[in-house]
Amino acid sequence: MRVLVVQNYDNTGLGQVGTALAEAGADLDLRLPYKGDKLPEDAAGHDAMIVLGGGQNALADDDYPYFPSLLELTRDFAEKDRAVLGICLGSQLVARAFGGENRIGGANEFGWQGVTLMADAKTDPVLADLPEKFPIFQWHDDTFVLPDNAVRLAGNDVAENQAFRIGRAVYGFQFHFEADSPMVKDWSASFATTIAERHPYWAGNLDVEMARNGPEADAAGLAIARAWVATI
Repeated sequence: MRVLVVQNYDNTGLGQVGTALAEAGADLDLRLPYKGDKLPEDAAGHDAMIVLGGGQNALADDDYPYFPSLLELTRDFAEKDRAVLGICLGSQLVARAFGGENRIGGANEFGWQGVTLMADAKTDPVLADLPEKFPIFQWHDDTFVLPDNAVRLAGNDVAENQAFRIGRAVYGFQFHFEADSPMVKDWSASFATTIAERHPYWAGNLDVEMARNGPEADAAGLAIARAWVATI
């Protein structure tokens, strides 16, 4: 199992998805196109692709000129019936690849927030075993309108499209299910200045919030990661 991992920003990573991939014995091919790494021309050499998050928006082609090629690559994986996972920015790029409308700003969430599964999630291979409502880590400003061929799987009051599927195994997750408690703690330190500018309460509340939401969110995130890896 060879999995292409597209990292779009410093200090991001696979988190719990990496755990699930390691359990499956996956061979990872990490590319950092924002630092000049070339993307594959097509999906032929990989069984799946993961597109991670980042601080930029999904329409920032001028600053990240590889985005159009990444959209084409996403469509090629789908056409070849190979699994795709987009997280946060990655989900916004997956939506864009299939004709969804990106909406920049106006959907601000940070910290552990609740999401609710939709009726279609009850029969979805990745989400069927999850509780109807659970907390999960969020960090985004943007959202999107679903492509016409997408199945809505989860939402909340801030961003109605929190998770979706296209075809058999192309998934987008607006929320950071990969971010377990250790990763959130690492992000809180790595991005402390950025976070403090917009969420000055966070540093003082982190331990309390983690104790309240971390165990349930971590369990949900690992379940999602393992179920998605099984689609490969």
